[in-house]
Amino acid sequence: MAHNAAPLAGPSSALNWAVDANSPVGYNSRKALPIKRNDAEPLTREDVQFDLLDCIFRDAHAVFTGAGGARTTFAELYGAALYASSKCSKVLKEKMLETPAFATEFAKIALLTNVGRINTTMAFFPEMKTALRTYHPDAPRIKNCLKAVVLPAEAKSAPPSAPDEVLAKLRAGARPPTSVVNLIFVLANHAAPLASVHFDGCLNFLDLFLPRTRLASADRARAFLWLLYHYLEDAHGPSPFDDAHSRAHAGKAPAIRRLTAAERAAENVDTPAEVQWGRAMSAQRNAFLQKLVAAQAHADARPGGGGGGGTGRAAAPHFVTEGGNNLSRSQRQYHDAPRDEGAFVFYVPSAAQPGDGAPQASDARHDHPGHRSTASEGYGRSMFQQAWHMAAIDPLLDSDEETGDQDELEHSRVDYARRLGVISRILRRSTPPP
Repeated sequence: MAHNAAPLAGPSSALNWAVDANSPVGYNSRKALPIKRNDAEPLTREDVQFDLLDCIFRDAHAVFTGAGGARTTFAELYGAALYASSKCSKVLKEKMLETPAFATEFAKIALLTNVGRINTTMAFFPEMKTALRTYHPDAPRIKNCLKAVVLPAEAKSAPPSAPDEVLAKLRAGARPPTSVVNLIFVLANHAAPLASVHFDGCLNFLDLFLPRTRLASADRARAFLWLLYHYLEDAHGPSPFDDAHSRAHAGKAPAIRRLTAAERAAENVDTPAEVQWGRAMSAQRNAFLQKLVAAQAHADARPGGGGGGGTGRAAAPHFVTEGGNNLSRSQRQYHDAPRDEGAFVFYVPSAAQPGDGAPQASDARHDHPGHRSTASEGYGRSMFQQAWHMAAIDPLLDSDEETGDQDELEHSRVDYARRLGVISRILRRSTPPP
């Protein structure tokens, strides 16, 4: 995970951190922090602040304390922390080692999860079946991976949970005083009180990651790395990320320059290939959802399928058309597709009725290579079919990769109930009457 790019841009001459003269001061609500997108709607460079992440992970300052006291860059430090997590699966570790480019991109997504821009309801695979959880190791498991990142000294004690606690450990000689992942959690959780400590009160740590800041990506990246160095390495001496402003004002982050309209338009621009890829993935997602809906409709039409008639089953999911109104510049280019591509639609799952415990009749995961069942399988899978299904699972697959989804849990529960029933009947037959 070596990164040989040039360091961040030089010090900024502007000292105004204000987000927008017409917008609320700083970051006001955690509810507004996560990226919100409709189902099948691709994320853009503007959404994830691609240029900011690129500046952060390309920085070449090897100034952070890594394993064994070695000096390392932020990208290497963060990647090593993810790799060392007890919740990082074997498959993911192997992928990170085999493909450094993947490790860097995964670390960027993990950083967005770390600060709260990506929450645990977001998925990155077109085969996601439910609205809240997925069959793949995406946002929910990334969050678990992050929470399990601890230093060896923190294995039996709680890591520091406040900025003052981190600084106290640093003054006591612990370097690093906590893991880089935990520090980012701490800075995110205490963004508001730190706004006047390290900035001018009009900007805080979380604002660095928001598109609406209209502040230079390279300068925001410098401020982010300055904060990490301040809490992980040295809170009083000079910082390799200092500029004229931070040198003149102890404890203050480097200044961040406001972009002109032309400069802002030049940042986070999606390439034509990325736009095309986004459209292709949206089409793939919609095709998967249409198969899911068709399978549900077919199941409801069968005798006892439970479509209506007071059975208590929820109505089939439906699609709604996204008109593309109120979209950002980069989002709109994905919606401005050629006419022959048809209207953009996304999936809206119907709400289940209270007490609805009926299973879904179709498992449409057959569209991806990890498929282990057929589209017609329901929870009525016979004991023989279930045994064959379980025997066919690759024992080398990591447990985080495919197991644990609701359908499989329900199949297993039904299978166990049947086995217990068989055992109970055998026992009754083998016991002589009194």
